[in-house]
Order: sequence, then structure tokens, then C-alpha cells
Amino acid sequence: MDTVLWSALSADEQRAVLKRSPMVGDVSLGETVKDILDKVRSRGDVALLDFSARFDKVEVSSLRLDDAEIRAACARVDESLKAAIRDARANIATFHSAQKMADISLETLPGVRCELKSEAIDKVGLYIPGGSAPLISTVLMLAVPAELAGCNQRVLVSPPPIDDAIVYAASLCGISEIFQVGGAQAIAALAYGTDSIPAVDKIFGPGNRFVTEAKAQVARDSRAAVTIDMPAGPSEVLIIADEFANPEFVAADLLSQAEHGSDSQVILVTDSSELAAGVSAALSRQLSALPRKETAETALSSSRIIITDNLTDAAGVSNRYAPEHLIIQTQAPRELLKYIRAAGSVFLGAYTPESVGDYASGTNHVLPTYGYSKSVSSLSLADFSRRFTVQELTAEGLSRLGNTVMPLAGAESLDAHKNAVKIRLDALNAANELNSSKSLDAGDKQ
Repeated sequence: MDTVLWSALSADEQRAVLKRSPMVGDVSLGETVKDILDKVRSRGDVALLDFSARFDKVEVSSLRLDDAEIRAACARVDESLKAAIRDARANIATFHSAQKMADISLETLPGVRCELKSEAIDKVGLYIPGGSAPLISTVLMLAVPAELAGCNQRVLVSPPPIDDAIVYAASLCGISEIFQVGGAQAIAALAYGTDSIPAVDKIFGPGNRFVTEAKAQVARDSRAAVTIDMPAGPSEVLIIADEFANPEFVAADLLSQAEHGSDSQVILVTDSSELAAGVSAALSRQLSALPRKETAETALSSSRIIITDNLTDAAGVSNRYAPEHLIIQTQAPRELLKYIRAAGSVFLGAYTPESVGDYASGTNHVLPTYGYSKSVSSLSLADFSRRFTVQELTAEGLSRLGNTVMPLAGAESLDAHKNAVKIRLDALNAANELNSSKSLDAGDKQ
């Protein structure tokens, strides 16, 4: 990792230092993904099987796992791993259950009732990265809130061959529609539907740059009528550390993200040159022992150490980068938290490695990347529901509100809008006049 002094950089150099990996945003990526999407849309299951053989080097006879295959996969999972999955699921369920929101109903004026209601999204697609690093934990991060929200149809896709533990975690969360297909082609299947895989209303889950690009493209395609959770692509972490941080801890956290993929990115921001040197040395020692050393090394080549004048400047650098994961290993991490404005998820203190959030603390690990944490939130229970409003007016309510609506509609030259109110008020006035007349006649007769 290169080390740079932040205050010595020009504005252009600072922007360059905070650029994402050059593997992200490859101009040829869009066309490659578009071709995959088009083939799946036109050829369906045949294209999916072809892509599995081409990209995953796996000949798949059936896309969907049947009940017998699911039971057999679950039976093969080690009991100790099953226990860990169950424990993690319990923590995730506890935190996400607390996120349930009550409906709102109130009168903004007498006779004018407004409500905010939520309803589970009917059909959701859950993408689970597989391959050399099958993300069992992602099953829980997606399937638990989908189950709690009450989504009727939950379709899970993952590259073949699907890891047995992924199948077990899915089954534990009540998912029976499990398909062995991954990559951009899996996103296409969820968006457009095939003979085997149903089209869904919303697609969830992180993935590599091909998956991220595919999600972005289908979300813009009116033929798909599908939305996505967020831009969640290659993993990234930024660590703010001071002179009191343990360099071995910091190095371990940097490598925990670097090993995700060659297009991952890790950054250390510190006000201590001594800590920076210690972390560099620790990285070399720890890297040599990693089974995924080659992947981590490639990621580190696009990563860097930034030395700032103070921790306040370090927080500013972090806010500009807007990391997916932010780890604060300083003497007083909560003091620095006050200055943080953009991060997908924050980890405070020496004993809060990012790994706990990835697996079992209870928070969700599906987070915005590419700097989208400036405006996009981490995944939560609310993402599996849609919110809608209800309004109901009495005659009194419309009488009170009409003289506010009509001038505004008239000012916008939307006369039909104005008339929709006026015609009702005229009818109310006519009815009131008629009732008044009847009351007077009744009084005269007495």
C-alpha cells in the first residue's frame, strides 16, 4: 500500500487518491453485461445453462434445487456450523424485528385524515455471491428481514455449485425456491423471468462489478419493472486510527476486506506516521499466511495509507470517500463519531472488527459502496416493504381545505384539478342552501 501525506497533496491529487479501484467502472463492462441480459431475456433457461458452463465451469442439469436436494444439502452441513448459523440468525432477527414501524394515522385538519401504511413487497429476489467465497452470511442478511417483513415469494439465486451451508441457511429462513445460477445472468433471470425462475418485484444482494452493473441496467429497463436495493458492489473499508491503535488489529481488518476480491479496496487514514509504518509491517507478516493471498495483494495494489495532520481531518477524508465500512480505532472513537457524515456501517473501538457486522452482531452487512453512503442507507427491514399513504376527507374537511387547494391549482394552470374540488364544494353549498330553505319553510309552517 502506498503512503501519502494528505496536506501535501493538491486538490486534484486528493481526488485521485480517493478514487475507487481501476477495475470498477470499466467502460467495456456495460456492453458486456448488456449482452448477457439480452441473451437471457431472449433465450431464457438455455442461456442460463450456457453461461453456467462458460463462466462457472459447471454443467447444470436443473436450475432449481428440488426438495430432496435441499434436504440432502442440509444433512451434509456440519453441526457446529449449523449452530453458528442459528446463533447469527437469532441476533439478526432480534435487531431487525426491532425495526418494525407502526402505521401513522392523524388529522391534519378537522375532517382531513392522513395515514402512512406499509405493506410487504410481494416477490423478492435474493442474490447470494458464491464461487470461491460463498457468502453464507448474506443469506441471513437478506432472508431474515424478507421473512420478518412477510414477503410472499422469496427466490434465492447463487452460482453453481451452491454451497450446502447456503442451502441450509436458506431453508432455516423458510426459503424453498433456490436456483443455482449466478452473475449478471442471475440478475437478468430475476428481472425478466424464465421458464424456471419467476420474475420478482425487487432484487437484493451484493455482488461483483458484473452483478452491480446488471442490477443498475435492469432497474432502468421498463421491460423489467423491477427495482433494486442499492448499489452494492465490491467490498471496501476505511479505517481511522490514531497512535494508540494496535497495528496488528488494523492490518487484520484491512486484509479482511482485501481478501473479498481483487476489485475490493481498503484505506487507512491516520494522524500517526509511526502507526502507519507499524501497519505496513503487520500487513506483510499477515498477508503471507493468507490462503487468499493473491486476491488480497491485487486489492492492496489499489489501496493506500493516508496520513493527516489530525483526526478531524481524518474524519473529513472519510466523509469525502464515504466508505461502505468505516472502522474507528482511536482512543475515543465515540468522540470522532460526531464528525462522521457518510458511511454504510460504523465499527467503534479496538474490539469491534468489521467481521462481527459481516456475520453475527445483528446489523445488516448489505451496504452501499462507490461513495453512495452519502445518500443511500444500509439495508433494513423497511427495504422489504413499500410505504403508501391514505387520505380521507369529510364534507367538513373538504370545505376547510378547498380554499387552499383551489388557489394553488389555479396558480399552476391545472384547471381540472381546481374543478375537481370546486364541483364538490358547489354541490355542498347547494345542499346546504336546500337544507336551510327546508328549515325556514318548516319554521314558517309552525
